[in-house]
Amino acid sequence: MYTPLRDKRGFTLIEIMVVIAILALLAALVAPKIIGRSDDAKIADTKVQIKNIETALKLYKLDNGNYPSTEQGLQALVTKPTVGIIPKNYRDGGYLESKKVPQDAWSNDFGYLSPGEHGDYDLYSLGADGVKGGEGKNADIESWNLQ
Repeated sequence: MYTPLRDKRGFTLIEIMVVIAILALLAALVAPKIIGRSDDAKIADTKVQIKNIETALKLYKLDNGNYPSTEQGLQALVTKPTVGIIPKNYRDGGYLESKKVPQDAWSNDFGYLSPGEHGDYDLYSLGADGVKGGEGKNADIESWNLQ
């Protein structure tokens, strides 16, 4: 059976260029939306981490009658403190499931102050820039201002 030569040649240069142009157009439309969302995801992740640490702090207080001091820091949620007020009812294994104090989404340590200026404790992330203050992705994320 005879088949025309055109059926065996594959795609023409024009067809390939049209496909590349379509892919470039799609990338130009979609990429900025995906890239911009990574900052939102990091902010949301940091807020979740703060809520998780707050839960651990509340459990620590229930067992021991007080929050860890600034000197003891968040490390008191993982290992029994040896300075300040030594907890009498410290839970075996600590208060964080991960057995380590998490960092914010930008790999910075959370700030912790107890007693705090805004309540029993202040728990915060300094945002993407790691500097107090800022706007947008650089804004501080503070436990006392979370919704």
